[in-house]
Amino acid sequence: MVQAAIREAAAIGVAQTVCVVDEGGFPVAMERMDGARITGPQIAWNKAFTAAGHKRSTHLFNQAPGGAALPGNEAFGIQWSFDGKFAIFVGGFPIVVNDQVVGGIGLSGGTGEQDTRCGVAALGALRDLLAPQSLAVLVTADIKK
Repeated sequence: MVQAAIREAAAIGVAQTVCVVDEGGFPVAMERMDGARITGPQIAWNKAFTAAGHKRSTHLFNQAPGGAALPGNEAFGIQWSFDGKFAIFVGGFPIVVNDQVVGGIGLSGGTGEQDTRCGVAALGALRDLLAPQSLAVLVTADIKK
């Protein structure tokens, strides 16, 4: 997954940090490309942690009109949870295998569109890897489980 995200980042000309976490939000793989921001590892981890723990793509929290973290909605202020580790902006995606969230991936370094392209590329690589074992991986930007 990390290699696929890095390949996509290189192809579109953006220096990314990629973090993959397990279902508990703990990193299992992380890579910061040469030239990527030094803040990237923490941000990517936060995004992956949030996606795995809350079982949804991070941008769905602040996407109008029904984003749960928008002012006046039920989860407004959630980003201050977990000592500020809860990320509510684009770049975090749950890893869903056979309809179960088994982890998350977070990307930091590009625009929201670039982070999304790299994240979807990573999910696609996992799908391709697990397909021979008849395991289904959800490959889309908008995931809510």
